[in-house]
Amino acid sequence: MPRTGQPSARDVEATVRAVEILDALADGGELGTTDVARRTGISPSTVSRQLGTLTRVGLVEHVAATGRYRLGVRVLRLANAVLGRLDLRDLARPHLEELVHQVGETATLSIPGDRDAITVDFVPTDRYLQGVTRLGRPSVGHASSAGKVMLAFGDVPLPRGRLAAFTARTITDPVALAAEIERVRAQGYAEAIEEREPGLSAIAAPVWGAGGGLAAIVALQGPTSRFDRAATRRALPLLLQCSGRISKALGWDGIPAGTIR
Repeated sequence: MPRTGQPSARDVEATVRAVEILDALADGGELGTTDVARRTGISPSTVSRQLGTLTRVGLVEHVAATGRYRLGVRVLRLANAVLGRLDLRDLARPHLEELVHQVGETATLSIPGDRDAITVDFVPTDRYLQGVTRLGRPSVGHASSAGKVMLAFGDVPLPRGRLAAFTARTITDPVALAAEIERVRAQGYAEAIEEREPGLSAIAAPVWGAGGGLAAIVALQGPTSRFDRAATRRALPLLLQCSGRISKALGWDGIPAGTIR
């Protein structure tokens, strides 16, 4: 048979069943043989044999005290090997390009910093506003949509004291900023309409990492003359879909950090 360099299209049923069992344990935590059989639709006898094999190779652990099974530490090693080779920018780039194609405004990718969010990549629209977006540019925590997302979901304290004003619309009162950050947490996204740059509007959403913590921030920005509140509202669902896809690609399972699983 000629070698094509492509994966075979034929499934090995035993392998498929093993993956289904691992998925069941990932979703359910510690499970007994009957629990796994019920969740997967695989016969208890087959589940028992599969669990025995998976336990011997370290992908599953048997909990002697309960007789149940859970994922083994070898799964963590394999997961870390995958996560270690993922480059956030390479992974996010096609999603940012699709977002720009859909919305027609510039998309940015930022990572949380000590005080501000830092732009690590961006995809300009054909109508790119030169000079506003650049690599390494800080998104000020209290005055930008990406910065607000960092303050809302990152492990950083809110700034204290009177805050710098960049425009007439910048939030400078710490009490007002605290209320704004609570609103961002509740709604799951942030907006900044002419708060960092005159004539510039932006919305941003969090990207979650495999552990449920804030890994990055995706934002859309454009001139307020065309990217006004009505336009940002139309773009918001697409932004949230984009950040969700990148989160899943990073290994996020949909469960926020700190949740008891």
